[in-house]
Amino acid sequence: MAFYQLEQTQKINASLNEVWDFISSPKNLKKITPDYMGFDITSKELPDKMYPGMIIGYHVSPLLGIKTKWVTEITQVRYQSYFVDEQRIGPYKIWHHQHFIEPIKGGVLMKDIVTYQPPFGFLGAIMNSLVIRKKLNEIFAYRTQAIKNQYGEFNA
Repeated sequence: MAFYQLEQTQKINASLNEVWDFISSPKNLKKITPDYMGFDITSKELPDKMYPGMIIGYHVSPLLGIKTKWVTEITQVRYQSYFVDEQRIGPYKIWHHQHFIEPIKGGVLMKDIVTYQPPFGFLGAIMNSLVIRKKLNEIFAYRTQAIKNQYGEFNA
């Protein structure tokens, strides 16, 4: 069955240190997730910074308000450069999310690449074209605005 990719870039009006400190803290995930997603971290005693091998549990309601358990593992971290999270338990058959940041004139360029495969074979493919892709774009649009609210408009 097919898999899909979503790529998103955003220029951020902040230093590399500021952006890394924000995105590498699991405690900030809720700040960049729409409220209607019902996003709650269920892992106890999260550290301030992620590390390779870190497991993070959540409850999330991606569709129709149905609560779903989602568990991700942080599989790779390169300080102030990138990290990767992969779903271990959750709504997707495959979820691999790469987060990159790099300094640019006037701030930071953040790039996300999400590779995913919905469950349920051809029904998942239909759901992707009807609902899932639009929902992911909506979630990333919310995140883009939340980052703008945090750091202001990019002015380079």
